[in-house]
Amino acid sequence: MTQTVTFPSSRASDATLGLWLGAVGVVVFALTLPMTRLATGTVDAPQLSPWFVTWARAALAGSLSALYLLATRSRRPTAAERGPLLLSLAGNAIGFPLLLGWALRHVSASHAAVVTALLPLATAAVAAWLLHQRARLGFWLFAGLGSALVVAFSLIRAAQNGHGFGFDWADALLVGAVLAAALGYVGGAKATPTLGAERVISWVCVMALPLSVPGTLLTWPEQAVALSAWLALGYVGVFSMWAGFFAWFRGLALGGALRVSQTQLLQPFVSILAAVPLLGESLDTITLGFALAVVATVFMGRRLAAPAPTQPSSHPENRP
Repeated sequence: MTQTVTFPSSRASDATLGLWLGAVGVVVFALTLPMTRLATGTVDAPQLSPWFVTWARAALAGSLSALYLLATRSRRPTAAERGPLLLSLAGNAIGFPLLLGWALRHVSASHAAVVTALLPLATAAVAAWLLHQRARLGFWLFAGLGSALVVAFSLIRAAQNGHGFGFDWADALLVGAVLAAALGYVGGAKATPTLGAERVISWVCVMALPLSVPGTLLTWPEQAVALSAWLALGYVGVFSMWAGFFAWFRGLALGGALRVSQTQLLQPFVSILAAVPLLGESLDTITLGFALAVVATVFMGRRLAAPAPTQPSSHPENRP
């Protein structure tokens, strides 16, 4: 007797859709680096101020978030949820874009892609610290190895740029951006179980409006700005700061966090490749080689991030 079962087919369809939505989210976020550099310009050809880009992108995302929360009749965050949301606001809405914007005026998007590739490991490390989780020794070893690779890459690039055997201060800004984002993701992850992922990012953006709106007005550019910079600002405000999270979180829910989150490993390479047509940057073996090595440490480190297979873990995902 033959019995037809439709559930596995439905699950397979959801898993495939989730994987594709996750890939869309990765591409959206990967473009954040070249788009931010396009918006801010360089030291020699500045466009929008990093301060203005930070406030304006948050204000744009906050306006869209307010409409979404009203349309879905979302409840207000509780007192217990507001603390984690404020941490996410400080890290993701202000700290990360501001430090990234200033850094990208001095280094290429490809360079930044290598340094920020450590974000998944940094997020797991911050989660272990703030959530009092004990990660395995192997995780810390790979986290240290990844950090050493980034340091080596920064030193080589500084020497090539004539800065001697030392760090470029832009690398310190990139490390600060990674730490800010990691703190923000952990804060958002703490509020997600009760508030919901899409509402977390929306409330973060809405709570930032009292700062982002006046900040936008006070830092409005007085000089002429290229149309490409305005378009890039629109991208990071609508997609990087807001809409990209909807595709990413929905993909995680449909396809499973373990499977879909592996698409993050492609993000640095998408950023590097996108910088070629968008910014005219060139591919070089050093950047690609270090990106591949860092991603390999991220892959191994994430596999060892959980303290034990039987213990539940809640690690936020990697998003600029």
